[in-house]
Amino acid sequence: MAKPGLDGHDRGIKVLAAAYRDAGMDVIYLGLRQTPESVVKIAIQEGVDVIALSILSGAHMTIFSKVMELINKNKLENVLVTGGGIIPEEDNLELSKIGVGKLFGPGTPVKDSLDYIEDWVLKNRR
Repeated sequence: MAKPGLDGHDRGIKVLAAAYRDAGMDVIYLGLRQTPESVVKIAIQEGVDVIALSILSGAHMTIFSKVMELINKNKLENVLVTGGGIIPEEDNLELSKIGVGKLFGPGTPVKDSLDYIEDWVLKNRR
């Protein structure tokens, strides 16, 4: 989990990280102001199943696209890229086309994203 870019609003992602830990997930929270390169580098080093990004700054198209480019370049297979923030529906559709999973907006119940990740892992890790 990471807050890429210059966005400094991290309360939501910290709440999610705690909830995911409480649900039994191993969570690595990279903190604020991460780059796509640092996120993918740690994902490779740690062998993660999921990369979750929180972006409220409006840079979602650039950041998610760069993360997906780096995932493809490094041949990471079967890693879910998901996240949330203030992302218009038309951008959700474009990001979906490049392989980004479901994205969640402000106010989404924690259980919705938790269930989505657990379901994805169940379907893709068996």
